[in-house]
Amino acid sequence: MTTPPLRAVETPAAPPVVEWKLRMTAAQRGIWTGTELRRLLAERAGLELSAASVSALFTKQPSQVKLSTLAALCAALDCAPGDLLTLSAPTAPSMPQPCPDPVPDRQPSQQQPASRHRSLPPL
Repeated sequence: MTTPPLRAVETPAAPPVVEWKLRMTAAQRGIWTGTELRRLLAERAGLELSAASVSALFTKQPSQVKLSTLAALCAALDCAPGDLLTLSAPTAPSMPQPCPDPVPDRQPSQQQPASRHRSLPPL
């Protein structure tokens, strides 16, 4: 029985970094609060979101966004998806720095170390 040849194992590339820029895009259009954004979503895109949902979109980077929500945000803010999301290359992990020696080399002391017990005078 023959064994298959060995191959190098490649580590998968890190995924790109996604930056959520809703707040910046809204600010560029004069929208400063979640309440204003919520009103625009209802008026321009017909999307009724709860105040908590709009606040979360406005203040945090979501882990996922429905395409219909993304389309509604673009309609409400008159922008493109690329105005709300940017992808950038992942940063390379920094190489760990070597740890310094915990105790530097010391020159031997000329003094004798103090004894833990005092000597008593002879009787």
